Amino acid sequence: METRAQEIAEWMLNEVKSSGILHQKDAVDYIMKNFGESYIYVNENGNQAISKEVKKMFKKLHNGRAAWERDGFFWGWH
Repeated sequence: METRAQEIAEWMLNEVKSSGILHQKDAVDYIMKNFGESYIYVNENGNQAISKEVKKMFKKLHNGRAAWERDGFFWGWH
């Protein structure tokens, strides 16, 4: 059985693979709209961020192929 967190991580993977980039804000907006706020939290900088559970699954799925760009707040596909 697929969990919601896994479903979100798979969506993120498909997005970054198909467009080459996934902005955190776009991902947060999509997750909030389609899955609810339980997968979003406010980080220490006061920004909305994706839950650690989802990011952990996303990292496992992309297996090092997506890199986080800190300055631009997005993932890029390699």
